[in-house]
Amino acid sequence: MQNYKAPQRDTWFVTQEVLNFDAHYKALGFEDTSEDLLQAIYAEGAKFAENELAPINQIGDQVGCKFENGVVTTPPGFKEAYKNYVENGWPSMAHPEEFGGQGLPYSLATTLAEYFSGANHSWAMYPGLSQGCMETLKAHGSEEQQQTYLHKLISGEWTGTMCLTEPHCGSDLGMLKCKAEPQEDGSYALNGTKIFISAGEHDFADNIVHIVIARLPDAPKGTKGISLFIVPKFLPDENGEPGQRNSVSCGSIEHKMGIKASATCVLNFDGAKGFLVGEVNRGLNCMFTFMNMARIGTGMEGLAATDAAFQGALAYAKDRLQFRSLSGIKNETGPADPIIVHPDVRRMLLTQKSLAEGKRAMSTYCMKLVDQTLYATDARLKEVAEAKLALLTPIVKAFLTETAQETTSYGMQVYGGHGYVAEWGMEQLARDTRICTMYEGTTGIQAIDLLARKIMGSNGRLLNVFADEIRSYCQNLRSNQQFNVWSNSIESHLDEWLQLTDEIGERAGSNPDELGAAAVDYLMYSGYIVVGYFWLQMAVVAQTKLDEGADDPDFYQAKLHTAQFYFDRMLTRTRSLISAISSGSDNLMQLDEALFGLSQ
Repeated sequence: MQNYKAPQRDTWFVTQEVLNFDAHYKALGFEDTSEDLLQAIYAEGAKFAENELAPINQIGDQVGCKFENGVVTTPPGFKEAYKNYVENGWPSMAHPEEFGGQGLPYSLATTLAEYFSGANHSWAMYPGLSQGCMETLKAHGSEEQQQTYLHKLISGEWTGTMCLTEPHCGSDLGMLKCKAEPQEDGSYALNGTKIFISAGEHDFADNIVHIVIARLPDAPKGTKGISLFIVPKFLPDENGEPGQRNSVSCGSIEHKMGIKASATCVLNFDGAKGFLVGEVNRGLNCMFTFMNMARIGTGMEGLAATDAAFQGALAYAKDRLQFRSLSGIKNETGPADPIIVHPDVRRMLLTQKSLAEGKRAMSTYCMKLVDQTLYATDARLKEVAEAKLALLTPIVKAFLTETAQETTSYGMQVYGGHGYVAEWGMEQLARDTRICTMYEGTTGIQAIDLLARKIMGSNGRLLNVFADEIRSYCQNLRSNQQFNVWSNSIESHLDEWLQLTDEIGERAGSNPDELGAAAVDYLMYSGYIVVGYFWLQMAVVAQTKLDEGADDPDFYQAKLHTAQFYFDRMLTRTRSLISAISSGSDNLMQLDEALFGLSQ
């Protein structure tokens, strides 16, 4: 079983040395977030991840959740870990003090979420789902709803869910059938079934607050007729404590490929009492508050899995002896050399390393943008942050999770046959992470959102806002000849990205299928460029630190070598992607559907 270690050093490098979070926090009014406080929080979060969550990860996979008579029992140690999580104040970190929170930045809590997910993906999903519930209530709940629910949710005494999917209705939310009937007391009676509800039932908390989308009897068809409701498992009494059991129940839990210790529930609403959030028929607008947060969070699950797979593969590659190095014996006292000397093993390890560290920088940058959208008082700063975040959210969600499929597979491959064996933990990472490309909107959905809605829908404005940042950074580097090759490469890719976008738009003008045909390759192409932009920044900082005589030169030297690998072997993947995009939609759409199965 792998020995997970939270990447504290790299967290510090990205947040403080590359993205200057110290100045960022001060500019947003977080004067108390000193370097000492941040280091203490990272250390304590790492300790919780390594000592409490990682040891119960494998047993969670082996035992899974148990379902009997509507009751879900989580695996051994899971409930106790959640109790410690609550007692140590982790749920309340990034929430307002008026509701019992600690008033710390959102990005700080999200950093720790990577640690928790890397140590134990299934367990981390339980508190993770509550975040979207809380953000929705903070943004759209009435004062009474906030007072009733937020204190308990923020403390962790209660947990939350988001209930969207129905048996006939996945990403196409306009097809939903769940009904909400107005009641005389101002509440609503909800009837219907929701599926794939993570943490929909469990034994962690006294109450579960479901955020549910449903349709009123006279609602317009499609997405314009969706409303949003709070449906608690137990209705709060006059003292705000769990009172009468509501008519919402767990009908079953899914038997899944991975994340087996996360209860994925079928929830039945049989006249359940619900309370409208926001305006009637505006539920989709409210829903995107938690959907965007959830999409970024899912992307970071892909990051966490990539880092965990790299840690396991690296440790094994240093220890496993097989064959001699092609360039001569490296382990003279042993019967063979460690497999890390072999070029192909290094190819896999460096792919994992370059993606883990590049994705960490990219996602942390997005958390910086989230901070600005939440706390900035400068209207222009907030507007620009929202534009960049709108563009990058689907890329973070899809690119970070798609590349996690490759990196967790390499985790198994480095181990050889042992990677296929459960005891080592690599195959569990691959199984657990496979879901990440599917929930919170599949890769195809994210790609269409990026290309059609965000870029074409804004007439290129969202892309141009971020492109301006990249171009400005590259131009400012022109005097630094050491990085001209890499900065010129990023700027050249940027020009190509903008030109490619125009070409797709022109083709789509006469054939809308061109958008769908290009979308996923376009998103992945975008992801490699964006990560390359952050590798350029990391390389510049690393060289600066070396020039200044840093105490840990090996750390920074490794950054430069990894950057070299990324630019030479990873960024070049854009060549095949642009070739596929340029081929158009005919090779996808011309084959008659009746001809697909002729080989069977």
